[in-house]
Amino acid sequence: MNTWHLSTPLGEGDTAKLNTGDLVYLSGTLVTGRDEVHHRVVRGKLVSPVDLAGKAIFHAGPIMRQDQSGLYRVISIGPTTSMRMEQCEAEFLRATGVRLMVGKGGMGGKTAEACRSLGAVHTVFPGGCAVLAADKVEAVEGVAWLDLGMPEAMWIMRVRNFGPLIVSIDVRGNNLFEDRRRLFTRRKEEALKELETFTG
Repeated sequence: MNTWHLSTPLGEGDTAKLNTGDLVYLSGTLVTGRDEVHHRVVRGKLVSPVDLAGKAIFHAGPIMRQDQSGLYRVISIGPTTSMRMEQCEAEFLRATGVRLMVGKGGMGGKTAEACRSLGAVHTVFPGGCAVLAADKVEAVEGVAWLDLGMPEAMWIMRVRNFGPLIVSIDVRGNNLFEDRRRLFTRRKEEALKELETFTG
């Protein structure tokens, strides 16, 4: 396991060196985007109002506070379950050029294949650390598609050392969650066979 400090925009060389299980701390631009953002881009065929090429997208619905000058500040920003985006994520990556995804839990084979073919990675931010995540946001630089509501809008944030992010899918299509699931299933089957032998 290695630890990497990366900054956006990310190039192919940045993601190519990452392996599942590695830790990443991200600086630069991080944009939120959940179900409705993915649906607009993929199903609605709308062009993202934010240039996401080489950027990172955070599957999250933040809580924001607007001050008297009109500027927004992040109060809390916890990750959303990434599997909710599985059906649209591959097409979303192709349409936008996103290099790094951040979310909660793993993603499936469709996203893993897209990561392999497009040089993207999926990472996991620890659950229950929404306030810690907010502390890593230096500034909210803008918002797009606010008509979707605060949690579903695209919030453009500048972050520094945002993490730790655990690489769950790398550019070779390796899938940490699926690999672990297969490993534990095999171990369970082996343990059951031993138990049958012992009790037989």
